[in-house]
Amino acid sequence: MTTQSIPIKLYRTPDRITVAAPMPGLGPEDIHVQVDEHGLVRLEGRLCEREDCGALKHSKDVLEEEWTVGPYLREISMPSAVDGEAATVTYGNGVLVVSLPVAERNRAASLTLETISPSRGLHRGDPSRG
Repeated sequence: MTTQSIPIKLYRTPDRITVAAPMPGLGPEDIHVQVDEHGLVRLEGRLCEREDCGALKHSKDVLEEEWTVGPYLREISMPSAVDGEAATVTYGNGVLVVSLPVAERNRAASLTLETISPSRGLHRGDPSRG
């Protein structure tokens, strides 16, 4: 299966850079966000292999399928340095949102989500940072 590139929206305020990306059909455990020391943010949604992926998947005939539930991948170069350790990541309604504090230098981090419900997840950055 081919990895799907996902569209994004990239926002900036004076103190934060936020990335929003649709990643429908995943559970929080399927999503990983990586921030490297060069300010590259990698959004990855692993192929969903659970029975409950795609509501009613086995009870209907698919007539057209233009997207599948993962895998998703997108890499974005940040326009300025960000602190990955202080990032907040949310996932709900099929949309991943990563909010990164602007920093003097890039701080790498590997971010996973805590499951709030089967289709919602959260990662809160270190509150003492950013």
